[in-house]
Amino acid sequence: MAGASTIDLGTDILGRSSALPVVLAPTGFTRMMHHSGEASVALAAAQAGLPYALSTMGTTSIEALAAAAPDARRWFQLYIWRDRQASADFINRAAIAGFDALIVTVDTPVGGSRLRDVRNGMTIPPAPTTRTVLDAARHPRWWVNLLTTDPLEFAALSSFDGQVADLASQVFDPSVTWSDLAAIRAQWKGHLIVKGILSVEDAVRAVDNGADAVVVSNHGGRQLDRAPVPLEILPDVVNQVGGRAEVHVDGGVLSGADVAAAVGMGAHAVWIGRAYLYGLMAAGPAGVARVLELLTTEMRTTLALIGASSTDELAGRARVRP
Repeated sequence: MAGASTIDLGTDILGRSSALPVVLAPTGFTRMMHHSGEASVALAAAQAGLPYALSTMGTTSIEALAAAAPDARRWFQLYIWRDRQASADFINRAAIAGFDALIVTVDTPVGGSRLRDVRNGMTIPPAPTTRTVLDAARHPRWWVNLLTTDPLEFAALSSFDGQVADLASQVFDPSVTWSDLAAIRAQWKGHLIVKGILSVEDAVRAVDNGADAVVVSNHGGRQLDRAPVPLEILPDVVNQVGGRAEVHVDGGVLSGADVAAAVGMGAHAVWIGRAYLYGLMAAGPAGVARVLELLTTEMRTTLALIGASSTDELAGRARVRP
């Protein structure tokens, strides 16, 4: 009885309109899912009117992504390396290539114990075990795709050979402090996002040091097994810093109903990773586009059923029970 014939799912994210309160999150290994990798994801995001974030550990370079998806709203996610000049170079390259937001991930001073990756031979280049080879034999299209396209490697670190956790411990800088974020803020003139926040105190520190947005995130649960669930932390962070910066969230978002729930609990935007990777694996660029269509339909249906006519009306927590 709320007049749900017209529903507006759009919102503004960091000063620009977005068709949904959704960001396509940075992911590593993307070309392992499909040879077209990050370029296909960015093109699908542009077509859907959503931002896309490229990871430092992506399999497409900053410049190659800009050339492949010139109309996409492109963000760059930065891990701070022990080689600080290399980190500064990433920032400069992103600015020159027209990326309008920089994401500093702060929850990976060292690699977590990713035992599943070790068990499955999840390395760059891939090191399949007998079990994963047998599983791949059941998916010949993926196997042929992997073997007949350009070699899989990190765009930023083509010489590395090993596990992700080893890479983090060797390359990422565990000595990073809040003063380093302030220095990055001085260098980067675009929007600055801090990803990996799991406490109110750290959210405040991030905003105090220049962050325009924070992402409440536990890195998909892959860094620290006992880390809090981001959705549980979200309302307190919103209450503390929501008036000074945007508060985003990620973690386990696989449907438009998940997006609606997070927005209802105070998130300004919701980041997805696995959802679009599943689409990319299944059908390449068309699969990513289909996932975004499904998210849109599911979110619109959810809003209609709870009597909200827009994303702005959903925001708050009046319709959501934790």
